[in-house]
Amino acid sequence: MVYIIAICMSMTIPNNFEPFAHVDTWVFDLDNTLYSPECALFVQIDKRMNAFLREMFEVGHEEAHRIQKHYYHKYGTTLSGLMKEHNLAPEGFLEYVHDIDLSSVPEAPALGQAIERLPGRKFVFTNGSRKHAERVAAKLGVLQHFDDLFDIVASDYTPKPAPVAYARFLKAHGVEAKSAAMFEDLPHNLENPHALGMTTVLVRSVFGEHPSQQAFNAMKAKPQHIHHVTDDLAVFLEDVLSVTTPTPLTRQGR
Repeated sequence: MVYIIAICMSMTIPNNFEPFAHVDTWVFDLDNTLYSPECALFVQIDKRMNAFLREMFEVGHEEAHRIQKHYYHKYGTTLSGLMKEHNLAPEGFLEYVHDIDLSSVPEAPALGQAIERLPGRKFVFTNGSRKHAERVAAKLGVLQHFDDLFDIVASDYTPKPAPVAYARFLKAHGVEAKSAAMFEDLPHNLENPHALGMTTVLVRSVFGEHPSQQAFNAMKAKPQHIHHVTDDLAVFLEDVLSVTTPTPLTRQGR
């Protein structure tokens, strides 16, 4: 099956699924990748971050917003900037900002079934906390399909897109990069996976506010570090399964 996505009415991206035939490790970002940005979980997280920063720096809403986005864009996460520049202890921050309502997250049975059928190991690799990842994945109904979750604590608080974050993930789980696929909603978070030899998939969203997302949406052709693009992860994985799942005849050895 040929899968085609139009981006901003100017970029058409056909996906060739044959390269997935060699993949035995499937790595998924969590937020805005396994669930749609329409769930607006990051709206809640942003509000919690803003409140945390207002209290920490004794500033108003606008200044707290500026600080948050400055650290997010410079360091990969707001937390990383606070730790590097203000020696913030991370545990309280993670607990506070992830204390959110998940009622907007729908169960995703089609996604769960597709992930379950993928051959090999499956991981969540997130810049958030393990507790947050477990809660969200459980709400989606996909938690049981993953072998493990690799969070910001497991990465020693070094977030994607830092090269060392990916190196720590690969080492922790004995993953061979060239036989792994990485799924992300942030284009710049796929640069290092591509450099390592991973197959890269951008789960695109028109809601993306990060500069790398805005730059991508304005492109007329996808950059080299992004091999595949989709705006429907469950459908994409079903197409991937067409080349990674043996046919009944193959299973019977015929």
